[in-house]
Amino acid sequence: MLNINKTGENGELTIKLEGRLDTMTAPALEKELKDSLENVTGLTLDLEKLEYISSAGLRVLLGTQKAMSKQGTMTVTHVNETVMEIFDVTGFSDILTIA
Repeated sequence: MLNINKTGENGELTIKLEGRLDTMTAPALEKELKDSLENVTGLTLDLEKLEYISSAGLRVLLGTQKAMSKQGTMTVTHVNETVMEIFDVTGFSDILTIA
């Protein structure tokens, strides 16, 4: 299960993820992001309560990073140890802007 909480104004959007980002939940996040990114120049993904991310979740992050690189910036914040280990092993820690 994945909870997606969005807050935003003036071209800045913050999305907080809580739960598991996997094959079952990645399509919902992908749709939410596609529907939300118009006119967004700064995207922050807060992963403080994300327990797990699978390759399907990584694919969504990569696609979002590519989309945001054309219109602004994407920052990933509050990455816990478990998710950071996955980012390190997959090389995503080099691709994503992690604050």
